[in-house]
Parts: sequence; structure tokens; C-alpha cells
Amino acid sequence: MEESPIPKSEYDNLNSEVWRTYLTTGATLKGMQLPWFEHPSLKPVYRALPSEPRCQICYIPFEGIGGFISKRLLNVKPSALNPHMCDVCERFAERFPGGAEVEVTILFADIRGSTPLAEKMETRDFSELIHRFYLAGTKALYSNNALIEKFVGDGLAAFFAPAFAGPNHAQTAIMAGKDILDATGHGEGKSPWVPVGIGINTGVAYIGSMKMEGGRTDITILGDAVNTTARLSSEAAAGELMVSEKTVEMSGLSKDGHDSRKLVLKGKQETVDAWIVK
Repeated sequence: MEESPIPKSEYDNLNSEVWRTYLTTGATLKGMQLPWFEHPSLKPVYRALPSEPRCQICYIPFEGIGGFISKRLLNVKPSALNPHMCDVCERFAERFPGGAEVEVTILFADIRGSTPLAEKMETRDFSELIHRFYLAGTKALYSNNALIEKFVGDGLAAFFAPAFAGPNHAQTAIMAGKDILDATGHGEGKSPWVPVGIGINTGVAYIGSMKMEGGRTDITILGDAVNTTARLSSEAAAGELMVSEKTVEMSGLSKDGHDSRKLVLKGKQETVDAWIVK
């Protein structure tokens, strides 16, 4: 194996700073070399190329003549994390192995009572229900500039990074959660076509690249903030959007008019304050 030109510790620190800068600002460190087509100065050029849909961040088109150029000449395509953006995130993860701790907002959405549901339904019908839920959930998340971290059985997990969801990513995540509940038929006087509970939490998490079997590089998110979000989601009843205290504070949401809960979460020594956002 060829020896790195710099000590591994310095290399890891550099990559960590690269990730932190990218996830918080969408930019790379000053002085870093980028592929020529990723240079920010080309955004006006991409915006002028036909046609929609295009990346919401850099404006590279996915369809029409511009889309043909993107695919054939630049090898750029919609992201697997959010098809409203290009796959610069995936290429970034391959170029800079590692990651960084960044404050983000995390959302987990799960179908409530999926086991009893599956027992009452034909396998094909249940599979179609899960697929419909995935489509409704991801549409709401994509439109709010979330990045999908994973699909897990009857649920999905996403995170909102400042570079993509904006500085008030906590508020954006709450909007996305409301959109998911609305898309699945929840609301006063409505009958949901699938029962969904949602948990949202803001905190510092480790986000970075992980080499998977077969050589594929995935972007993953880890840490206590992620675990807390999953537990909040598991506590949310059908139709409930359960939000942590940190998310409420970061979003500027008033606590008035929202039911408060004191939760005892697995792995937590102290109770956790949460609110049911209406």
C-alpha cells in the first residue's frame, strides 16, 4: 500500500474539516482543487441550460439538452439521497473518506402497528402499502431539501444539514414532518390511509462516508442524537409529530398550544422533554 504523503492523523483532521465545511456551507475549503464542472462560477451557466428538473443546489439540469450533457459529458446524475439534487454528495464521499460532527436536525417516520397490519393483509397488498408510504414520505422530505439516510422496514430516516436545508433546518424539518402527516391522510376530521408517527430531534451527529460491501460508498449518520430521534419516533402515536426540546428552541416554535411530554427513553438516565406539534 502506498504511504500517505502526510501523517494519517493530519489527513483525517483535514478530511474532517472538509466535511464540516461542506455540510454547513455547501462549499469546500479554500485552496482545494475541484473538478472543473463543480466550480461555483458555473452555476449561472447551468441555470441557463434547459431544462427542468435540475439540481436545487448547483442548477445542473437532469433533462433536455442540458440533462444529456450532464449525463454524457459530466457523468452527473440525480442523487440517491435526494433526486432534487445532483450526486455531488456521493462523489464527495468517495473523494474524501471520513466525516465530521455537525449539528443537524434528524427525522424518523414509522408506520404504527405495522405487524398487526401485515397479519391482516396479503403480502403483496402490504408491500404496496409500504411502497406508497415511502413515496409519500420521500416526496415531502425531498421538497424540503432533506437527505434520506436509510429506509428501514416500515420506516425511513432523513437529516437536514445547514448547507442544503438552510440555517433554520429545525423549522424546515418540522414543516417536512407536517407534510408527511398530511400526505398520509392525518389531520382533524381525516382518516389516514396508513398510521404514521414521527420523531424529530436537533443535535450534533457524526456524518461521513462508509465503505460498503462491493466497494460502494454510502453516507451515514451516527450518534446519540440519531438514537434519541429514533426513540422519540417510537413514542409518537399515529398522527403525532413528536419534537425534542432542542428542535423547538432552534426552530423558534412557541411551546404554547402544543402538548408537552416527559419521556423516559431507553439508554437515557434523565427524562427527556418533548412536544407534540399540531
